Amino acid sequence: MRRIRFVKRPARFSVSTTLLRRLAYANIVANTVIVVTGGAVRLTASGLGCPTWPRCTDDSYTTTAEMGVHGVIEFGNRLLTFALVLIAGATLLAALAHRPRRRGTVPLALGVVLGIVAQAVIGGITVRTQLHPSVVGIHFVVSMVLLLVAYALWRRVREPDGPKVPVVPSALRTLTWMTVVVSAAVIVVGVAVTGSGPHAGDANAVRNGLDPQTISQVHADLVFLLIGLTVGLWLALRAVGAPARAVRAAGVLLAVELSQGVIGFVQYLTNLPVLLVGAHMLGSCLVWLSTLAVLWSIRERRPVQPTPDESAVAAEQPVPAHA
Repeated sequence: MRRIRFVKRPARFSVSTTLLRRLAYANIVANTVIVVTGGAVRLTASGLGCPTWPRCTDDSYTTTAEMGVHGVIEFGNRLLTFALVLIAGATLLAALAHRPRRRGTVPLALGVVLGIVAQAVIGGITVRTQLHPSVVGIHFVVSMVLLLVAYALWRRVREPDGPKVPVVPSALRTLTWMTVVVSAAVIVVGVAVTGSGPHAGDANAVRNGLDPQTISQVHADLVFLLIGLTVGLWLALRAVGAPARAVRAAGVLLAVELSQGVIGFVQYLTNLPVLLVGAHMLGSCLVWLSTLAVLWSIRERRPVQPTPDESAVAAEQPVPAHA
């Protein structure tokens, strides 16, 4: 009798969870960095350093010596978009090759890629509209959406595929969502404050026509509301014995909000120095990311429970193949 021989198939190329998670985290960092560098473009009045798009000038895709430092700053920021595309593209390929693949990672990774491409187009529209404040504002808001998608991908990589299960009472979930909504409102109104202020990105760029003091007061009122909600959420999470990660996330959010509030008031009282405005833009990203951390901390995904048939198959012992 002949012995049956089994041929072992070569293992498919696979990406580790650690590598995919690091790439996902790199997207968060990269999209935060480009917000700050984009702010540097505006704060140095280099928004029209490259006066057209996709070329830098009508005759060149790159900056020229005649365009000076403003051209270098604006063109340098454009080059960062290619770095973002490379990181996002590598993340998408890694998500496709990751085993075991988590549901949702590929669409989220693709969403980051498409978001960066959309940002490049919006950036071009920004230049072609001579830095119109509404388009500049959309540019910033889309950056916050990109951070949301990148953060969701980063958190999703190591989660199992089971259903989301809340870990805090319903009232605290509602309070958390209120905090998220107000945090988003603070960012959107902050964009309107920027559009009414002096840092237009170019000396000839128009402003949105809003009274800076009035819209700044609305922004400050929302900040106070956000801080109040966060304090209440932090205390409530402690009171009900919520998981330590949720309490910690709310505490971190509160600390970031207070730091951002101090920077905001100092910059307002000192006539908006560029360094503080740049720090405030970075702070906006950190507040948003900290808000998302709180949102993710109030629920968890649990492993998928195998069906009875699957459990029976898993319990079977392999039988040696002899004839």
